[in-house]
Order: sequence, then structure tokens, then C-alpha cells
Amino acid sequence: MREISVERKTRETDITVSLGLPDDGTPAGRDAIDVRTGVPFFDHMLTGMLFHGGFGATIAASGDVEIDDHHTVEDVGIVIGTALRRAVEQFGPVRRFGDATVPMDDSLAQTVIDACGRPYLVFRAEFPQAYAGRFDLALVREFFQGLANSAAINLHVIGHYGLNGHHLAEAIFKSAGRALAAAYRPAERVQSTKGVL
Repeated sequence: MREISVERKTRETDITVSLGLPDDGTPAGRDAIDVRTGVPFFDHMLTGMLFHGGFGATIAASGDVEIDDHHTVEDVGIVIGTALRRAVEQFGPVRRFGDATVPMDDSLAQTVIDACGRPYLVFRAEFPQAYAGRFDLALVREFFQGLANSAAINLHVIGHYGLNGHHLAEAIFKSAGRALAAAYRPAERVQSTKGVL
């Protein structure tokens, strides 16, 4: 695996991410993932994303969750995105495009990625409930905004439909993991007719 570690500390959060990117598509396995953000539902979503993408990861985060989960969720997205960008800088070209559609019971979600060096997020998902447990589902978009900006990727996240907010969020994160795995597979050369991204 290509392994990258990133730390980010602010007055609101303290986050360390060690990310292992699979080289040959072989999943790292559940034992290679340890996520502790202080936000249990978010831990569950990240674990699903990483597992279904075949990533190995250790994520440790502490933040001002007594105020709101927002800073922790957004900043973890920023740090994971930074790790992905640094992986390209350190290990070289990737296949660039990734697309995955994943069902979760009543829900269906799709994630499409272009790891092109230009950050842009399109997020289209209407959650049928505002919360999953105590987790504000509006924060799902904030995570992906931080990820897209820091990774410098064109990221389209589409929650096609769903009756249960937990299920729709889970389908989104799992599809994101699979799309990221496809986009970040190693490539022999830069995937652009221009020769650079």
C-alpha cells in the first residue's frame, strides 16, 4: 500500500490521519481500519467508506463536539483530502476517474470522481429525516466539501432516493469509498491529453 500520514491541529480540532491506498485493488480488510472521531455515527460512515474502498486507515480526531459536530466532520474531510492529494504528489499518477453506485435497502447513491487537481463539489441528496440518531445529516455535505477542496478533485455525490436517512448516508459513503479506490489506483503516466493535470 501507498501510505500517507497527515496531521492538522486548530483551535477547534486535532486530527491525525494515516491512510493506506491499495495498489492492486485488494481490500485492506476491517482489521486495517481504526476510526475514532468522537462522533459515533460519523465513525460508522467513515469505516464503511474506507472498508468498501479497500483502504487501510487510522483516524484519530478530537474536536469541540460539545458545541457541534460540524468542525470535526468538516476537518476530517479536509485531512483525508490532504492525504489523497499528497499521495499523488509522493507516489505519482493515478487513474483519475472513479464511479460507483451503491444500494442500501431503500436507498441508492452514486459517487463520480475526477482526481484532476481542480476542486469542485456537486452534492445532490435530500435526506428524508434531518438526523440519524443525534447526527445532523446536513454535515454529510460538509464532509465531502472539505474532502473535495483539499484533495483538489471534481466530486459529484448523488443520493438518488431513500426512505431512511441512515441508509441514504451509508449508501453515499460506501459509493464514495469505491469511487475513490478506482480513481486513486496507480497509473503509469498522467491521465491527461495535456500531459499535466
